[in-house]
Amino acid sequence: MKVDYFVVSEAGDWERAAWAEQHGYDGVWLPEITHDPFPMLAVAATHTATIQLGTSIALAFARNPMSLAMVANDLQLYSGGRFVLGVGSQIKAHITRRFSMPWSAPAPRMREYLLAVRAIWRSWATGEPLQFTGEYYTHTLMTPFFSPGPNPYGNPLIMLAGVGTRMTEVAGEVADGFFVHPFTTERYLRETTLPALRRGRAAGGEDTRDGFEISGLPFIVTGTDSAAVRVADAAVRRQIAFYGSTPAYRPVLDVHGWGDLAEDLSVLSKRNAWDEMGRRITDEMLHEFAIVAPPRRVAEEVLARYGDVLTRTGCYAPYPVPEGFWQPIMYEVRTGVRAGGGGTDRN
Repeated sequence: MKVDYFVVSEAGDWERAAWAEQHGYDGVWLPEITHDPFPMLAVAATHTATIQLGTSIALAFARNPMSLAMVANDLQLYSGGRFVLGVGSQIKAHITRRFSMPWSAPAPRMREYLLAVRAIWRSWATGEPLQFTGEYYTHTLMTPFFSPGPNPYGNPLIMLAGVGTRMTEVAGEVADGFFVHPFTTERYLRETTLPALRRGRAAGGEDTRDGFEISGLPFIVTGTDSAAVRVADAAVRRQIAFYGSTPAYRPVLDVHGWGDLAEDLSVLSKRNAWDEMGRRITDEMLHEFAIVAPPRRVAEEVLARYGDVLTRTGCYAPYPVPEGFWQPIMYEVRTGVRAGGGGTDRN
């Protein structure tokens, strides 16, 4: 399993990319939160040589397909073929009120969006006229003056994030990989997500085992002592509750019969009652959403739960840990060998 390093969106993230490469990570991913990830990845490309560089995630609907196709093509060039375009839809309020961009049914719009990006890349690669006309996007002009021509490294891979079945099917059909949302349980992943990906891959004429990446970022509750574990426990409960208050994510709760909790959390979120929201997450819920284990057992638990499904992973830990805390754990996930010697104990 590939192990990735996910960094927060802060200035200077390129330094973390170089650090991740030096410490054996397979990829480094920047989100789009408080900063635009693309300029920082361009800088990271000049300070690294082998590690994959990607967005996790860039907001597709905040841009048009031409703009995204161009910046992704440029980063593929700058990185020498190491860039992965990770995209997602965000929710309606952010797209319409924060970015002042149009919104419609997100799954069919995303399908058309990614097909438009691929049509643009194909036009640049082959010189054929750009003729993409869809319900949401139309791209019918590309003169030689504005075409960058073929990319010597080929097109970037595209990975799509989603939770609902329709967006997941789109990922299977038109993307090269899928980001499993952290607000996912093993049951939802196996009973809902994987069948939807298989349906999408079948619709696209592809096999899910044919190089298709599935990246998962499970919540992890751990710590060096009981006080640290309490901090981690509370932080992860709050984050689970935050995601659970989003109506679009209710299907994950419904699978477990917890759908009514989504309404309670939504009401509490409007009151900014974040601590109370966290207290609504029961121990049963916590253990379904998160790996809860001492540091020496985390890798074993990750592999036991997701080793036959995910092709790449990292960790979602919204709490402070000592410098270097995750390195031996991620090394063990990647290799199955405990740092310092000895295989993973399965007993």
